[in-house]
Amino acid sequence: MTSTVPTAVQHTDAQPPITMFGPDFPYAYDDFLAHPAGLGQIPATEHGTEVAVIGGGLSGIVAAYELMKMGLKPVVYEADQIGGRLRTVGFEGTGTDGLTAEMGAMRFPPSSTALQHYIDLVGLETKAFPNPLAESTPSTVVDLKGESHYATTVDDLPQVYRDVMNAWNACLEEGADFSDMNRALRERDVPKIREIWAKLVEKLDNQTFYGFLCESEAFKSFRHREIFGQVGFGTGGWDTDFPNSILEILRVVYTEADDHHRGIVGGSQQLPLRLWDREPQKIVHWPLGTSLASLHDGRAPKPAVTRLHRTAGNRVTVTDANGDIRTYRTAIFTAQSWMLLSKIECDDSLFPIDHWTAMERTHYMESSKLFVPVDRPFWLDKDEETGRDVMSMTLTDRMTRGTYLLDDGPDKPATICLSYTWCDDSLKWLPLSANERMEVMLKSLGEIYPKVDIRKHIIGNPVTVSWENEPYFMGAFKANLPGHYRYQRRLFTHFMQDDLPTDKRGIFLAGDDISWTAGWAEGAVTTALNAVWGVMHHLGGATDATNPGPGDLYDEIAPVELPED
Repeated sequence: MTSTVPTAVQHTDAQPPITMFGPDFPYAYDDFLAHPAGLGQIPATEHGTEVAVIGGGLSGIVAAYELMKMGLKPVVYEADQIGGRLRTVGFEGTGTDGLTAEMGAMRFPPSSTALQHYIDLVGLETKAFPNPLAESTPSTVVDLKGESHYATTVDDLPQVYRDVMNAWNACLEEGADFSDMNRALRERDVPKIREIWAKLVEKLDNQTFYGFLCESEAFKSFRHREIFGQVGFGTGGWDTDFPNSILEILRVVYTEADDHHRGIVGGSQQLPLRLWDREPQKIVHWPLGTSLASLHDGRAPKPAVTRLHRTAGNRVTVTDANGDIRTYRTAIFTAQSWMLLSKIECDDSLFPIDHWTAMERTHYMESSKLFVPVDRPFWLDKDEETGRDVMSMTLTDRMTRGTYLLDDGPDKPATICLSYTWCDDSLKWLPLSANERMEVMLKSLGEIYPKVDIRKHIIGNPVTVSWENEPYFMGAFKANLPGHYRYQRRLFTHFMQDDLPTDKRGIFLAGDDISWTAGWAEGAVTTALNAVWGVMHHLGGATDATNPGPGDLYDEIAPVELPED
């Protein structure tokens, strides 16, 4: 979601970097991970205790990896494949070997410092992602209402786009104390972050993104709001986010989650796969050479969970798709929470009723993508008349919305993400097959680039995804609607269980939709770490005094609590 429109504050290298340190829960997960004391320890009597980890996406694999290092035995359940929405696929067709497509997460902001810890840990590399008008993007075309504009920087666009940029900057400053919050996040000034955010949560919890724009004097022009919605952000505009809570958007722009994106070389799914096989050098109880794979006898995780229920002694009993029934003292659930409402048979007693309500009220965003492999990055060819690239990264109001051009060099096969869409735009593709989708996309792009024959460069079959139609996902990620802050708070804080009835403890929620930054891999990592702390605490363990965990500091930094009445 990189911003075509620069954010309000341009920082210099002399300033501390921006990270996803808050605003809701300003805890330094990156420092927690980097500390030599580790994440904590459990009593020796608990070593080898099995912990169910339901979901083998990034959150589940991170949680399992850290539990293993503590001397516990994670038992991972995965309905599909390790990685979840870190899903990297190849293509069918001669000459497509080595080409990949990121069906889920494909770009990661540097502010995701907890995520970066694991990227570095497993030795993966990143490179700049070719977002609209990014330095690494050769050129961008903005195509609205049948009129196209070619640009290498925002200064190449008509004045109205800079007017929209200025309106957004003014809107953030006037309505959301952007500069003050940006500074507080950089300096990790917890009292200031909490002071600013508490006022905004109370003021804006009932406000949509679009309503926030409309209330700004800077955005009184409908034309400006329309342009901003269609091309203001690199996903092809955030008009699909307009009905969502403005708090969701502020979290993104405050932490620069929408900026400076990088892709993982070779594909993002390598991260959880490498963690699955990794043999940590610092490990308790287990011998050196132990990995998550070896704890699962060198095989894949256990299959899909079909039932969860409570049994005597507040245990959690798990039934899987093979009919295997196992009972655990504690468990972590990392899959999307809607699974608990539909795909998995659950006892009501698993969670307090307020948490069930919060899960039921969860709002997910739809999202679709389609990729094709091509013989070379032909888009870098120059038009003989204009001297411009013959094709560019494209933002448009046509069906494709966002088209991304991905290559590893001028003479190598390359990949085009022909379309990346959200919500209603995604639903328009849902009934169409991959080839039908491709035909519509090629027609739309042919109207923007009439001189370019994209089809002649395609060397393999298209690959596509509609996350709302994926049976173990039902959507791309959560995006809270106005009034949902209280629900989000209940889910995020579920790892703090001392105040829950004893028969509601022991199962912990994690995953990016439990986080305050749903849709970002950072949230998957940080909620996994919360759950790890919860399991450790539940089993009588503790963190080192020099490295307090998220639960140890909870009372000082707890998310704002809004009244229920």
